[in-house]
Amino acid sequence: MERRINKVAVLGSGVMGSRIACLFAGAGVKVLLLDIVPKEPNDAEKAKGLTTEHPAVRNRIVNEALQAAVKSNPSPLYTKASARLISTGNFTDDMKSIADCDWVIEVVVENLDIKKKIFEQVEQFRKPGTLITSNTSGIPIHLMAEGRSDDFKKHFCGTHFFNPPRYLRLLEIIPTPHTDAAVVDFLMHYGDLYLGKTTVLCKDTPAFIANRVGVFSIMAIFHIMQEMELGIDEVDALTGPVIGRPKSATFRTADVVGIDTLVKVAKGVADNAPNDEAKAIMGIPPFLQKVVENNWLGDKTGQGFYKKTKGAGGSKEILTLDLKTMEYGPKQKAKFASIEAAKPIEDLKQRIKALAQSTDKAGQFYQRFHAHLFSYISHRIPEIADDLYKVDDAMKAGFGWEIGAFETWDLLGVENGLKLIKDNKLTAAAWVEDMLAAGVKSFYKIENNKKHYYDLASKAYKPVPGEDNFIILENRSGNIVWKNSACNLYDLGDGILNLEWKTKMNTIGGEVLEGVHKSVDRAEKDFRGLVIGNDGANFSAGANVGMIFMLAAEQEFDELDMAVRLFQKSTMRLRYSSVPVVVAPHGLTLGGGCEMSLHADAVQAAAETYIGLVELGVGLIPGGGGTKEMTLRASDAYREGLVENVILQDYYLTIAQAKVATSGFEAYEMGILREGTDGVSMNPSRVIADAKEKALELAEAGYTRPIERTDIRVLGRSALGAMLAGINGMKFGNYISEYDAKLAAKLAYVMCGGDLSEQTLVSEQYLLDLEREAFLSLCGERPTLERLQHMLKTGKPLRN
Repeated sequence: MERRINKVAVLGSGVMGSRIACLFAGAGVKVLLLDIVPKEPNDAEKAKGLTTEHPAVRNRIVNEALQAAVKSNPSPLYTKASARLISTGNFTDDMKSIADCDWVIEVVVENLDIKKKIFEQVEQFRKPGTLITSNTSGIPIHLMAEGRSDDFKKHFCGTHFFNPPRYLRLLEIIPTPHTDAAVVDFLMHYGDLYLGKTTVLCKDTPAFIANRVGVFSIMAIFHIMQEMELGIDEVDALTGPVIGRPKSATFRTADVVGIDTLVKVAKGVADNAPNDEAKAIMGIPPFLQKVVENNWLGDKTGQGFYKKTKGAGGSKEILTLDLKTMEYGPKQKAKFASIEAAKPIEDLKQRIKALAQSTDKAGQFYQRFHAHLFSYISHRIPEIADDLYKVDDAMKAGFGWEIGAFETWDLLGVENGLKLIKDNKLTAAAWVEDMLAAGVKSFYKIENNKKHYYDLASKAYKPVPGEDNFIILENRSGNIVWKNSACNLYDLGDGILNLEWKTKMNTIGGEVLEGVHKSVDRAEKDFRGLVIGNDGANFSAGANVGMIFMLAAEQEFDELDMAVRLFQKSTMRLRYSSVPVVVAPHGLTLGGGCEMSLHADAVQAAAETYIGLVELGVGLIPGGGGTKEMTLRASDAYREGLVENVILQDYYLTIAQAKVATSGFEAYEMGILREGTDGVSMNPSRVIADAKEKALELAEAGYTRPIERTDIRVLGRSALGAMLAGINGMKFGNYISEYDAKLAAKLAYVMCGGDLSEQTLVSEQYLLDLEREAFLSLCGERPTLERLQHMLKTGKPLRN
């Protein structure tokens, strides 16, 4: 049967349930969110004379939970408007409404008896063929299906989302022996394509895959730190971004997840996996037991391993727990010579290699940790997963590791990893030694642009499933047709090129702009289209602010003028090439990265794209064509009967307030993405492949080079006067500083076309010249230099 998901019921509106509801609503699916009826009215309801029969009382729990989710930051919704797709109710009155739902997801408390009672109700009202899944993180899936009908069992399995479900990409699919294979296939595909998830097929084993390995790794770190007498700040310095892990590292992650949750999972594995050779590591160390006894459970109780407090002058201060004294004190800066030496190494793989080979205390920590990790994952195959790539997928998507566990072992060398294990008096599973004895030296290899993994059953390499839907540039090094020190230009096949660059935060400098021109030249000569995209954490943090600051501080205005002209020529080259150009942004896409997107024939953005023109935050205006382009879009939006000043003001405020879309979908609302032209991919792994398809569609539709615009309507003094009056009002009301007002006035001048006496049609070049002149004049202002310098030092904007 052809299965479609038009409406989902989410049973349970707690932190996970409400946010799973928001995830589906963001994907455009109608959601019915249900929870229990309160036992009695609260004081406010009693004061109004309400009883438990009143709908406001009966749905209070679910409505308050949803409101809290919608107001939370970061938002669980892609756009605030998508909340309208969520309707609420309660188990007593509204369970019958699941009859018109295509998928019922249970997210109630982790108690098997309660879950079974919920499923008993579900069975009364669900229509045959409806999917039923549980979001449990620990209860065996097969136990929940006991006593249910054959149709229920056939359509039932576990779907374990990770919190927060919008941002963590892992979705574990856990079938029972009764689950129909077609249901599993559907959920694997639906989670990937429509929810943007890395879907991983798991076995019904304790904690499944990600929590089993992730919690072990945390517990192993706890034990190693005690042996090595390391502090919390030291461990978090060792286990964060420096080795490709999230900023929350180890102890901050525990605070966010909930220390009680961490302990519960560890105990659950120790109790329910009696054959786990490392279950002693899952034992709760005394300091952890003490933290739980004190009810210092992390963010949920206001303190855990870290505690937020107010310092001198009311400023926020984060204190760290001393595990010896169990008292909080100021954060201590961790000092490791190898960490300091490795930080400048941009390539994460090379950095991890350097750290693992170092001989100081940090190196010793990494050697012990990797020994424990490698030993553990070797023994988990095939217990928790038949295929080793599933462990890596789960850890990358669920715990935010940039490089998976088996990938890290490959990176350090399988034989070296085996030696580490033995040196630390640990064991590896026999299959690893058998693999090496057979002459197989790595868990992965790249063949024909595809990643292959070592399969234990066949003792041969197999392609990682699903990668036909993705284009992973790292796997295509044999298809580079041009490169410089910053850029690689790939042949993606079918006549489409892809330009990527690899700089710090993927900022844009001279070599990147050279790459833009070279790639367009090459595409026009020998290919059908060009995609600009990369596999980095972010598409681009914008122009190289350090270079701008250096030139401005040294008053090299001729150099600055040349740099801005080159940037403008580059974006216009993208706009007016004779082949279609599709930009594929994801993550941070700021300033110059946004300007490139604005000039593409089409944009294929990831749902998690944070895009905007943020130059006013560093005392400048967009100078790479961004100001021109937003003025052009305002002109195109003018319609008879509409107030033109209001339309222009909307585009103006997008730049003046340095607005950043918090998702690809919100970028439509801001006028950065265009309905009908630009697209959004839910799964970031699909973005480049989808962009390639879009470029092919444009080419096959008979793409021709656009004609440069000379018909942009600018409003002149009438709009400029109104804008300046508004700016002065904001300044006198102390909403903006005097320099903010100056910046805003410069921007208004450009977007109104200058001091023109009446509405006029102008060319793109006219606006580019105004934009460049304003940009250069601001580079000569001291407050702009201060803002640039502050951004370089702190990464945060300065209000001066």
